[in-house]
Amino acid sequence: MEKYRILKELGDGTCGNVYKALNMETYEIVAVKKMKRKFYFWEECINLREVKSLRKLNHPNIIKLKEIVMENNELFFIFEYMECNLYQSMKERQRPFSEEEIRGFMLQVLQGLAHMHKNGYFHRDLKPENLLVTNDIIKIADLGLARELSSMPPFTDYVSTRWYRAPEILLQSSSYTPAIDMWAVGAILAELFTLCPIFPGESETDQLYKICGILGPPDWTIFPEVRSASRLVDISNLNVSPVNLSDVIPNASLEAIDLIKQLCSWDPLRRPTAEQCLQHPFFHVGKWILKPLEDPLQLKLSNGGPKPNLELNLWDFWRQKDDYFLGLTLAINPSPPSLAVKYKFATVSCLCCDAHLPVTQSVAKTAFTCLPKSHFANKITVWLMLILDLIIIGAILPCLSLISYAYTTILP
Repeated sequence: MEKYRILKELGDGTCGNVYKALNMETYEIVAVKKMKRKFYFWEECINLREVKSLRKLNHPNIIKLKEIVMENNELFFIFEYMECNLYQSMKERQRPFSEEEIRGFMLQVLQGLAHMHKNGYFHRDLKPENLLVTNDIIKIADLGLARELSSMPPFTDYVSTRWYRAPEILLQSSSYTPAIDMWAVGAILAELFTLCPIFPGESETDQLYKICGILGPPDWTIFPEVRSASRLVDISNLNVSPVNLSDVIPNASLEAIDLIKQLCSWDPLRRPTAEQCLQHPFFHVGKWILKPLEDPLQLKLSNGGPKPNLELNLWDFWRQKDDYFLGLTLAINPSPPSLAVKYKFATVSCLCCDAHLPVTQSVAKTAFTCLPKSHFANKITVWLMLILDLIIIGAILPCLSLISYAYTTILP
């Protein structure tokens, strides 16, 4: 450990202490976890559950174990350093996260979880304290029972864990699956919108009552293997109705509400997997914005910008000048330039409103008795007029030639 200089203590728990440290060889800031338990054999170290899982799980959204150091029967884990955990980030905020920020965080968490589950592991203690954040990057970590030095009751390790604990664990089910992680994801997702836990139980029994207060009572047949049958009977017979989750989380979109409902399902089998969550509409929300092309009809799907005003325009030319298209088209509030200026066409006057219109000189005025002032919807209109003009000219000139020839031939 000579190459590491301890800078400050970050956390203290029953299993170990966590420090911010500097690698004196590379000048990299790292997190050092010093285990309180003594170790006498290297095999003991590498067979630890945390070591085995972190060595196997290599993913950008799972905290990286950089090195293991055993010195004087003391064990040190060297992790990449992250600025804070998600709980700290929420506690320090003055206003809720935007949905775009929440989407970015949860996308990364689910990608890390999907990798973890795919490789045969599940976290079992997912909570905001175990999600480490630097800027907009978030990574899953499991630092044992280490807690923040500044944390105060009721934010103890046990209570904070309980708030994200799946009901099958609270009911002491004899077996559970990675679905317990998905329940925790749902609880964390809801908390990111409100900055308050959605199920803040004061005991395991109260935790179940808090869940019932939001979701309503469960069907007792969902949990055939629970050891705490009395708790299950009590909550199954509660006379409460599920609440509208949009009333509890008013700033969440319908897509977010739907995802939270699916994740926080009493039935573990009905909760989506991490992979399935990544395909949920919450992560595929886009808004239509105008694409800056020549033709204003062309649209682009993007993550930002207002949705255009889409409406069917049936030759309605008496609307605002920036709000129409010719013919049966999709109006999207374009602002076409003055074609008379841009293309330097000659202008003719509208017979009904005296507006000057950008056309070639030979087009008849009667074609423009009902157009709006000074603007066309798009260049297609102008080109159609030019083509029509050429057709008319092309048809008239031969006729004039024939008449002239006949006149000069027949008449003396």
